[in-house]
Amino acid sequence: MTMALSTAQRVADALRDRIEGGGLPPGTRLSEEALGRDLGVSRNTLREAFRLLIHESLVVHRLNRGVFVRVVDAADVTDIYRVRAALERAGVRAAAGAGRPLREAVTAAVDEAERAAAGGDWQEVGSADLRFHRALAALSGSPRIDAAMDRLMAELRLAFHAMPSAHRFHEPFLARNRALATLLEDGEYGRAESELTTYLDDALELILGALREREGENA
Repeated sequence: MTMALSTAQRVADALRDRIEGGGLPPGTRLSEEALGRDLGVSRNTLREAFRLLIHESLVVHRLNRGVFVRVVDAADVTDIYRVRAALERAGVRAAAGAGRPLREAVTAAVDEAERAAAGGDWQEVGSADLRFHRALAALSGSPRIDAAMDRLMAELRLAFHAMPSAHRFHEPFLARNRALATLLEDGEYGRAESELTTYLDDALELILGALREREGENA
């Protein structure tokens, strides 16, 4: 039983990574047959993995229709940002005592986003942005915060899909990511926390605006 659950957890991890990477956008139906072939696992294992992801609010089961990647609404997005603000600000406040590898991960994620932007790969810019924010929270040095951020980042990718253009959404935040990283490098922790708070408020409002626009179009 332990081995079966471990396999299901690995499958859930793989599917979570695909959601976070943008490979499984909101509303995608998760075919047991196709995923079973792709991942080399049984339907029972897949169903257990689905149950784990349902518990994480990443997928939903619709009676007689199957399992689908969740579509988030304004209340979901607001709560996601409420939680990430708490976790990321905790990381910034702990930055002074963080080890060099944790601090370097912040800058590395900014470098990766800028390289992806230069190559016009805005999907990867989004992924690098998620790594940047995970790295900010990781400055706390807490495995529990890291685990919470892993789940939250996959949910956040679902929120990103509300934006009509990944390019227009992510481009303005590239410079702000660099500015945040520079403030941390310079030991300006109070200014970094203030900037992070404003940054997250701005990003939240952009996504909520896109959701309101989409709801208006569907009304």
